[in-house]
Amino acid sequence: MDWPRTPCYLNGEYLPLAEARISVLDRGFIFGDGVYEVVPVYYRRPFRFEHHLARFERSTREIGLASALDRAGWQSVVERLVAGTDAEHQFVYWQVTRGVARRDFAFPADTPPTVFAMTSPFTRPSREQREQGLRVVSRADERWLRCDIKSVSLLGAVLARQYATEQGADEVAQFRDGFLTEGSSSNLWAVRGGTVIAPPRDRLILEGIRYGFVAELCAALGVPFEVRRLTQAEVESCDELMLTSATREILPIVRLDGRPVGSGRPGPVYAKLRAAYDEAIEALRG
Repeated sequence: MDWPRTPCYLNGEYLPLAEARISVLDRGFIFGDGVYEVVPVYYRRPFRFEHHLARFERSTREIGLASALDRAGWQSVVERLVAGTDAEHQFVYWQVTRGVARRDFAFPADTPPTVFAMTSPFTRPSREQREQGLRVVSRADERWLRCDIKSVSLLGAVLARQYATEQGADEVAQFRDGFLTEGSSSNLWAVRGGTVIAPPRDRLILEGIRYGFVAELCAALGVPFEVRRLTQAEVESCDELMLTSATREILPIVRLDGRPVGSGRPGPVYAKLRAAYDEAIEALRG
């Protein structure tokens, strides 16, 4: 794919990505004042689109930002971008900022938001990642206290992922006050005694769309599912550890801080969830 020619949407106009321009006074550029969403597209069909829209709307409400487009409008934008790109699997990124205004911390009055969306090819996780698993390192969670907002202010996530990269790892497991929160851009799941355990959906994590999906899969498969705070000691001694995200789907974590998780291989609960996840994706083939 020639990415500069890939179509994007900017403030009501469809144009090649290389031609898209915003003002340097845009509050997203100056303050990170905006929210975003990422939707995976399989076989040219958005996956759990309504859930992504609902989360996006929550984020806009939490920061007092008009979303600029209603649900039908967002659906039209996504459908047109997907149709204008050859890739069978894609992910659509969109964001809304508070717009262009004189630099001032307070919200500007009557400023139209900046609305942007683009699509990119999506390469699904490799066989090696699925079968051999990922390496993760633990790290103190030093981010702000509104991680439930999918904000474009992502410096905390950037620094966390860079830490993992510098340690030769694929992701971080972040802990706040001794309890598991999430990765830099993923939700984390522990398995103990056959039960999938997830950190609470509170302001300390961004509830991934796969959070609800994994809960649904567990119910369908008869896998016990529990939501509660997990201590670092519990995570370090769990039988299995997994992560989920829009672009990584669901993957096993086999090493934490250089030590094996469980047997050091992807576990049986992961295998069940992975198979069910893939079946749901294949159902979109139509």
